[in-house]
Amino acid sequence: MTTTNPITARQAARDALEGVALGDAFGERWFKLFRSPAEAIEQIKARRTPEESPWHWTDDTAMALAVHRALIDQDGINRTQLAAMFGATFLADPARGYGYGMTRLLPVLAEHPERWTTEARELFEGQGSLGNGAAMRVAPLGAWFAEDLDEVVEQAEYSAEVTHAHPEGIAGAVAVALAAAYAARGRVLGEGPAGSELLHEVAARTPDGPIREGVAGAAALPAGTEPWRAADLLGNGQRIRASDTVPFALWSAAHHLDDLPDALWTTAEGLGDVDTTCAITAGVVAARTGLTAVPPTWLHRREPLPTWVAAEA
Repeated sequence: MTTTNPITARQAARDALEGVALGDAFGERWFKLFRSPAEAIEQIKARRTPEESPWHWTDDTAMALAVHRALIDQDGINRTQLAAMFGATFLADPARGYGYGMTRLLPVLAEHPERWTTEARELFEGQGSLGNGAAMRVAPLGAWFAEDLDEVVEQAEYSAEVTHAHPEGIAGAVAVALAAAYAARGRVLGEGPAGSELLHEVAARTPDGPIREGVAGAAALPAGTEPWRAADLLGNGQRIRASDTVPFALWSAAHHLDDLPDALWTTAEGLGDVDTTCAITAGVVAARTGLTAVPPTWLHRREPLPTWVAAEA
């Protein structure tokens, strides 16, 4: 895939952040508004956009903002600094839909950020979290380091370890960061893979385990597969773990890499943890496309990001 309008990796990262927020807020509408899956599917298939406003974003975006701020401040991840930022973000607005593990961990990190090295590992009976949190927030980081894929992997691991010590939680972040990096390379370097090729490239660099297997399975799934079927085979986040979320979200992104609205509709049709799958998908695709093709009404309805985001563009 090539593009004639190259931009900087920093600009691609900002677009990825905007994409995460849009996907998060868009997906949350389908997660909360409808009383039955059948009602939601009917609306999604008809491409009937929720009309209430604003579309609020969740912890997915709140934590992605902290990651992006860390990149701006230090051009990389200082884990103790990021732990402090996550903790402060949580205390400032704890009603963003944080999961059980984070409601235990983040108040501790707000007071003692250096304790991420032990506290994150003690979650879930000493296994650490294998949930979606590290994956859902990492697309801006992948775009930021798009020119150096080894750096993408290392920095994604750093960003995950602060809260998700389980290897599956870390691998989920690596896979999404790589996908966002490959997407951004289409603009930053003028070329980059798409579709099954992108998924194969991501799987090749993702650590061994369920995430890598899931992404490889996504690469083998035809682009024309019905979204419900893809979600059935790859997972849609109902199990609240990265291996049940990342493969489907990346499948949707990889096969709609030039059409952010269509990527979101496709991902929403998979139902499940829709705000998280849509946040991952949109973060990856927006690293490639920006938000220029998004309907203005969607951007108007989406809850604004903090003013510092625009100031740092």
